[in-house]
Amino acid sequence: MEFQEGNMDQPSGRSFMQVLCEKYSPENFPYRRGPGMGVHVPATPQGSPMKDRLNLPSVLVLNSCGITCAGEENEIAAFCAHVSELDLSDNKLDNWQEVSKIVSNVPHLEFLNLSSNPLNLSVLERTYAGSFAGVRKLVLNNSKASWETVHTILQELPDLEELFLCLNDYETVSCSPVCCQSLKLLHITDNNLQDWTEIRKLGIMFPSLDTLVLANNHLTTIEESNDSLARLFPNLRSISLHRSGLHCWEDIDKLNSFPKLEEVRLLGIPLLQSYTTEERRKLLIARLPAIIKLNGSVITDGEREDSERFFIRYYLDFPPEEVPFRYHELVTKYGKLEPLAVVDLRPRSSAKVEVHFKDKVEEISIRLDQTVAELKKQLKTVVHLSTSNMLLYYFDHEAPFGPEEMKYNSRALHSYGIQDGDKFFVEPKSK
Repeated sequence: MEFQEGNMDQPSGRSFMQVLCEKYSPENFPYRRGPGMGVHVPATPQGSPMKDRLNLPSVLVLNSCGITCAGEENEIAAFCAHVSELDLSDNKLDNWQEVSKIVSNVPHLEFLNLSSNPLNLSVLERTYAGSFAGVRKLVLNNSKASWETVHTILQELPDLEELFLCLNDYETVSCSPVCCQSLKLLHITDNNLQDWTEIRKLGIMFPSLDTLVLANNHLTTIEESNDSLARLFPNLRSISLHRSGLHCWEDIDKLNSFPKLEEVRLLGIPLLQSYTTEERRKLLIARLPAIIKLNGSVITDGEREDSERFFIRYYLDFPPEEVPFRYHELVTKYGKLEPLAVVDLRPRSSAKVEVHFKDKVEEISIRLDQTVAELKKQLKTVVHLSTSNMLLYYFDHEAPFGPEEMKYNSRALHSYGIQDGDKFFVEPKSK
């Protein structure tokens, strides 16, 4: 499909409109009938450089297409009036004005992904940011967007609910001059945020935050009073601290200060490295009484009770000064529990049994890892019969049906469940 270049001052490179026409032409993207599935635009009297129809879905995915500019704005407006989601990630957009030309002509846009575009090379003017006003979900991962750019966006997007700022090399957070009351979810993973003083700025900027994803940062401690934490994140329901630098239990206890927190992700932190998988989960559950989901798994009532009882027993023998306050709360709830009895679940290796032959009874010790054939060989010297002339019966004193003939020479003795005091009866085969 041919594409006629626009006017001479059009920026060089592939335009949004050019890529759109190529990807969604009727030849490449067969027309799908149904509401919202496509758009039909009749040819104008002046003639259009494009075919008279593009089959556009409401979700456009144009990632990794080499896009550098918008193209003809009137054509974007004609074809994208119904579009609600737009993925422009991994292109070559380095000018916010060109992004604005695209977005301002997509009036129903709610989701915009600009990840991995070099947009740090230009300044986002508020007039350009105004064209984003209807966007609710914005992805700026690996765009190296400055905090000044983020602040401009926040001021111009009154309905923004989800913001993704991952892989942007942030070492600090710059507070916005105004709070963003609408934001519910913030992904800011894979940055270099180490100091809690930076994280607390996020609470100041986003007081309505429901979900905060801080995975793969280097946060080492939560330095904040409990009262202050409750005020900073009054609506936080979910937090991810995967692969952070937290290394003491006091930081875990601080999470109880978030009044609405019910979901936590805490894998790969230094604090938990020395514990087994079972200990990690149970100790975390016991310390976080309000949490209903840990590392993606729902905590049942039974699991919580098991974990809290485990917690009491875990700290039974610790010196008083090392016992956490949570221990005393749980002792009040369950009482001071006794240590669990140690049960040896290893299979028995031998048993003392009685061998009955004619009128004689002899007590011998037998190995339970041997077969019936090997036991018969052992009994040759006791009953003075050859193995081929020997009928062997096992009597379990708890069995209701009397002695059981041991017919199968290759069967292992441990499969019979032989205990000390059990009896074996030997008879010669009748001739």
